[in-house]
Amino acid sequence: MLDDIDRRLLRQMQADPTLTAADLAARAGVSALKAQRRLGRLHEQGILTGQHAVINWRALGYGVTVSLRITLDKTQARAFDDFLTAARGIAEVTEIQTFLGRVDVRLSVIARDMRHYQQIYRDSILALPHMADIEALMTVATLYDDESLPL
Repeated sequence: MLDDIDRRLLRQMQADPTLTAADLAARAGVSALKAQRRLGRLHEQGILTGQHAVINWRALGYGVTVSLRITLDKTQARAFDDFLTAARGIAEVTEIQTFLGRVDVRLSVIARDMRHYQQIYRDSILALPHMADIEALMTVATLYDDESLPL
């Protein structure tokens, strides 16, 4: 699916997503035109879906990160849809994942401090529809965080 040129371009993008197209091409050892065509093809194929900013929430004053594992009441026909729609409306929810198994949904929640988290939990999380069970895991430290692939 990917050839050597594609892998070199993707490696360089993973290493430094701020590179200009010309710098990316030079580091990958291809012409700027070839790099642009290849990147366009990777976008068309859905391999590259865009670029995004990685935000340091701590630097913005959000010192608490909590992972909530939620089991839904699946006797309700619209449990997933209603829950996901409501969860997307909570500004402090930064990620929503669904699972197969006992846990149905995981929410990542950020807060400025414990008082702020308690407010979010009481006012917003507990108001989410169709929850049967909830478990909170507070992040103590992130020891490894690397989304790059070995290309």
